[in-house]
Amino acid sequence: MKRFTVCCFSNPIHKNKNHNPDKKLRNSMEISRNDNGEHAKQNNNNNVTPVIGSDRTNVIVNHDFSLGMHSWNPNCCEASVVTADSGISHGVLDPSKCGSYVVVKNRKETWQGLEQDITSRVKPCCLYKVSATVAVSGPVQGLEEVMATLKLENQQSPTNYQFIAKTCVFKEKWVRLEGMFSLPSLPERVVFYLEGPSPGIDLLIQSVTIHLESEPELERREGVTVEDENLVVNPNFEDGLNNWSGRSCKIVCHDSMADGKIVPLSGKAFAAATERTQNWNGIQQEITGKVERKRVYEATAVVRIYGNNVTSATVQATLWVQNPNQRDQYIGIANVQATDKEWIQCKGKFLLNGSASRVVIYIEGPPPGTDILLNSLTVKHAEKIPPSPRPAIENPAFGVNILTNSQLTDGTTNGWFPLGNCTLSVAEGSPRILPPLARDSLGPHEPLSGRYMLVTNRTHTWMGPAQMITDKLKLFLTYQISVWVKLGSGINSPQNVNVALGIDSQWVNGGQVEINDDKWHEIGGSFRVEKQPSKALVYIQGPSSGVDLMVAGLQIFPVDRLARIKHLRRQSDKIRRSDVILKFSGADASKLSGATVKVRQTRNSFPVGTCISRSSIDNEDFVDFFLKNFNWAVFGNELKWYWTEPEQGKLNYQDADDMLNLCSSNNIETRGHCIFWEVQATVQQWIQKMNQNDLNTAVQNRLTGLLNRYKGKFKHYDVNNEMLHGSFYQDKLGKDIRVNMFKTAHQLDPSATLFVNDYHIEDGCDPKSCPEKYIEHILDLQEKGAPVGGIGIQGHIDSPIGPIVCSALDRLGILGLPIWFTELDVSSINEHIRGDDLEVMMWEAFGHPAVEGIMLWGFWELFMSRDNSHLVNAEGDVNEAGKRLLAVKKDWLSHANGHIDQNGAFAFRGYHGNYAVEVITSSSQKVLKTFVVEKGDSAQVITVDLQGL
Repeated sequence: MKRFTVCCFSNPIHKNKNHNPDKKLRNSMEISRNDNGEHAKQNNNNNVTPVIGSDRTNVIVNHDFSLGMHSWNPNCCEASVVTADSGISHGVLDPSKCGSYVVVKNRKETWQGLEQDITSRVKPCCLYKVSATVAVSGPVQGLEEVMATLKLENQQSPTNYQFIAKTCVFKEKWVRLEGMFSLPSLPERVVFYLEGPSPGIDLLIQSVTIHLESEPELERREGVTVEDENLVVNPNFEDGLNNWSGRSCKIVCHDSMADGKIVPLSGKAFAAATERTQNWNGIQQEITGKVERKRVYEATAVVRIYGNNVTSATVQATLWVQNPNQRDQYIGIANVQATDKEWIQCKGKFLLNGSASRVVIYIEGPPPGTDILLNSLTVKHAEKIPPSPRPAIENPAFGVNILTNSQLTDGTTNGWFPLGNCTLSVAEGSPRILPPLARDSLGPHEPLSGRYMLVTNRTHTWMGPAQMITDKLKLFLTYQISVWVKLGSGINSPQNVNVALGIDSQWVNGGQVEINDDKWHEIGGSFRVEKQPSKALVYIQGPSSGVDLMVAGLQIFPVDRLARIKHLRRQSDKIRRSDVILKFSGADASKLSGATVKVRQTRNSFPVGTCISRSSIDNEDFVDFFLKNFNWAVFGNELKWYWTEPEQGKLNYQDADDMLNLCSSNNIETRGHCIFWEVQATVQQWIQKMNQNDLNTAVQNRLTGLLNRYKGKFKHYDVNNEMLHGSFYQDKLGKDIRVNMFKTAHQLDPSATLFVNDYHIEDGCDPKSCPEKYIEHILDLQEKGAPVGGIGIQGHIDSPIGPIVCSALDRLGILGLPIWFTELDVSSINEHIRGDDLEVMMWEAFGHPAVEGIMLWGFWELFMSRDNSHLVNAEGDVNEAGKRLLAVKKDWLSHANGHIDQNGAFAFRGYHGNYAVEVITSSSQKVLKTFVVEKGDSAQVITVDLQGL
């Protein structure tokens, strides 16, 4: 093993709360993510020597106070220079030994300190490095914080403050404070100042430097465009470890390791992040000032792992961003399962929504003790990929079964084969009618044969009948699956039966059902193939070994989306429209008769909302699309307990407050998601470690703190998310805890509707959360006194089939509670197909009387939980799926033109919601009025006052 450069360490980057030094410095804590996604305190105590001079131009005038207080001003306090000749010292800080320094005293606020106007000496879009040597003196108790800050002033707008850096210092001990800043644009006045210790504590400053690190290149290498340029300096370690540092660990440069078994994949060197004690330890490089906001960048890292007997681990590329207001953000760029055997590429995209005072990219992830090896890292502006055209599907043959011998008409299993060493035979006695879900899709159809396949001698759960369908599938068609299944006698526990597809090496779920009796059951599901497979088969599997399986009338057929939407339009007309008669009054009848009427609906009353995040609202393009096209919002993470209290007692409601302020100021209603999350993997470690009494107290504090703070501000709350898929609180605190959560939430905020919320309710692919299980769950809560007021269906769905979704809604509708799609998203690599899926789901919701609203789980690329589900590209272009959203919403607006009749009335039929009506008389006089069509079945007569016409 050969090493040829030195080792390099660096302190970690810290998380801090928002900062506003205008009146006072808010409390702040230094935290960073740990391997559980939580936050852990970190120290930033640097023992340094005084700042060494540089031949680079220093932005700061009189940086070492050799000219006394020239160019410096105390900020609402007092300051003086201590020199060797003054005969004054502060404890061990003797100026005859350490040199002159300034003392800032009589400080009554934390924000008071020393400042200098640097407006004329800084430029926009340049990267500057700040370095100061500071100390504290006086009645110091433990650690004190010292901060470097910029004050940015413009006459026509409020003063802004940009955080640069912070360090913690002990009494009378010099410490280096370092940081970077960049100004996207130059304000009228820029003031640099040092602040931070508690009131009454003297701030000591020995020297301050601000040097230009980099500036925009006016000329680039020949043939290299902005898009081609790599933002990473020394990306292949050709210059050793220059520009690289360890993220709270050691980094070493190698040309080989493990006796020559590990060599670079490219170039002559690679780096190793070693002596790692936390998952987030790794190798990093600062790229502050190089990344433009609202532009998409692609990062590509070549990585592998080594040591600690770990052969495979997740390696992740992450971006740490610190905004001018000190709000920190961690952006996961990409992750990959790396091994100790070979180099692998970790590749992904990222986008900065807001301005950044610091940006650092780093590689992290494997367990402590495992080395991360990095061969290269590039960060470039991402290439724009043109969208694919709509797929051309010839002869889709909607409703035609693609399987051979589904009916077993010749009494044999020809076309089928046993998967494994089970036995297939044919028997009589299965249902002759189509399963209901298939009947809804296919309409009138020939009856089934009454024959079924009997599968015996099953020795594994995956054994069952199978058929190859490789040559029968057409890309981008959505296929519905329908089958009757039954189990043999002797089962003593619930059994899952699943229609599965093997698409090359991928398992695809085609629908499941849980069986605990000797009756025939329907399985309904769907799938779609978007890349040409080399092998595709369908098979039925699931029951325990030894359990006989019976399969009848399995069909796989493509569905006609347009025919379904045509049906849903008719259905929507019945439940979302009303007959309306406008009765005009207040004007001369002679003017009204024959006057032209133009009715335009301005807003449909059916709620359509979206998920937003704190970082996304820093992007004005995102906010513009959001406010124009949605009237409800839900917060992706910012209200969840792990976000608002990552460490016990360390509360963060600022992000949720910011988002709520945006919504309330723009008349956007909000859902509270979520008070608790029942799935253990989402629960903070400090909560998981609690005993029963402490956990009970923490749960009560969470309820009281959240609902008192936001009383009356959230229309809905998801009380305990995904109770069908998790049971952490119930296991720890007993069955009554779920009911108590609902009861307490209702007592604290009676105005909010309290929801259950879960996934895979509507798609037929998860027996844990089928409609029957959900109904049973809701009734159980209600019977015990839980005030459940609404049913949340998340709606993370693939290849949706209308009748399957509608069937779930019908069954849940019997409870009489409002149903909302709370997290709707669809996914396809083709934007047109993605738009088709979204259109189907929107019409299914709109066309069902039990559904009262839709919430999309986001719309902006790189801020979605699923790949290929966005509606707007990251740089603001509305894609084909987004255009479909806008088209559907436009379809939900009614318009009518005509003339006032002899009775002074105008009749039309329109969707419920807000309207504007323009009346134009024969003399070209115009009057514009507004009115509302309320929900209701009967015709509505609305009086429009035209007084003054």
